[in-house]
Amino acid sequence: MIRIPPEVDVPLTGRVRRLIDTPEFQRLANIHQLGLVRRVYPGATHSRFEHSLGVFRLAVILLKRFAHDERFAATVSDQAAALFLVSALLHDLGHYPYCHPVEDLRLPGTLPHEKAIQRYLLDPDGEIFHRIRDDWELDPADVLFLLGGETPDHATFLTEHPTLWKLLSSLLSGPVDIDKMDYLQRDSIHAGVPYGRNFDQERLLGSLCLNATGDGLAISSKGKTAAELMVFARYVMFSEVYWHHAVRSATAMLQRLYFDLWKTHGDMFAHKLVHTTDDGATTLFRQFLDDRPARVFYDGLFGSQRLLYKQAAEFAFFEYPEIYHQLARRPYDWLVEYSTLLAERISRKTGVHVAPTDLIIDAPPVEREVEFVVNIYDAKENRYQAFADVSPVVKALAVEQFDDFVKRVRIFIHPRHRNLLPRDGWISLLLEN
Repeated sequence: MIRIPPEVDVPLTGRVRRLIDTPEFQRLANIHQLGLVRRVYPGATHSRFEHSLGVFRLAVILLKRFAHDERFAATVSDQAAALFLVSALLHDLGHYPYCHPVEDLRLPGTLPHEKAIQRYLLDPDGEIFHRIRDDWELDPADVLFLLGGETPDHATFLTEHPTLWKLLSSLLSGPVDIDKMDYLQRDSIHAGVPYGRNFDQERLLGSLCLNATGDGLAISSKGKTAAELMVFARYVMFSEVYWHHAVRSATAMLQRLYFDLWKTHGDMFAHKLVHTTDDGATTLFRQFLDDRPARVFYDGLFGSQRLLYKQAAEFAFFEYPEIYHQLARRPYDWLVEYSTLLAERISRKTGVHVAPTDLIIDAPPVEREVEFVVNIYDAKENRYQAFADVSPVVKALAVEQFDDFVKRVRIFIHPRHRNLLPRDGWISLLLEN
């Protein structure tokens, strides 16, 4: 056993331990699960390593519960179950430092973590490749395919069983999956907030069943309340932790820092970041910075004195739709150019010089969060219904534009300029042609 928060044991066997002990997996111990959230919530220093163990534990529990489901047992063989366990343990193997905010920029040459995992899974000289093949008698290409990576160029176990692939994928990455169940509670514990823990994980796990077609998950009616509370937990965690204004300030500074270095050094810098850890990323930023203006972002995030940019203005979809739609989901290079224009406008208006690196626009990225589309199964009537049709909570929080209500457009500015303009002044600037 390995003990992890919150006082739970992760079961091990010899072949599980040998996967965990590989250099590729041990690397995850040096990558923070929540990146720069720790700059605002000091306890949020847990790692991708810990989270991966938590997801693996839930995978074991889920298989044990589903073993009594006749349709599941008929679809999921021992080989498929082993593939699911390995994939659950290794699902974050491709993560690299700050990969989520970096991926949100959608810059050429920036590798998504789903693609980066290929380097570890398919390297015939890597230890993890041999552990999967020899200890588990699985094709590493199946693991990659299940985790959203490249489609194998040869026939594999999963490519020959598309229904099985859809089912296992939904267990790992879907509206209700073991990844979300773990990170919501784990992030909440380490951040020191109650929001992600206020759903009954055991009840929800026990209520999962197959959908009508047998290629995905549904929730039995007894788990309706637990699922609603999970939806609410996810909504509040985004609102109060992941998109907390100070967390977004740190994230926006990191994104501008990355953009500046990528613009100068291109793919060489991007590829180096993918292959390092959090400490390695800090060193990498420092090495590539030279004396560029973006050093202010590095010093504020990683220097001896914490200095986060201050929120000058915030625009929600439901309060300022015109400004929100003007800036939300724009290409990042466009946002950088527009922030430079705003800095020039505010300099003319106030007579105070505002440098291009003094102002950052933080806006919702192009890609939206996954909507909570899942069915509720009523065993008495033997009927499946869309969850949103029977739950106002799900309809309001997880279907009707979740992103638009949680993710705000924000203007961040260097602390020395925080009081240059009132809110109305920012509105006038943003509405200028």
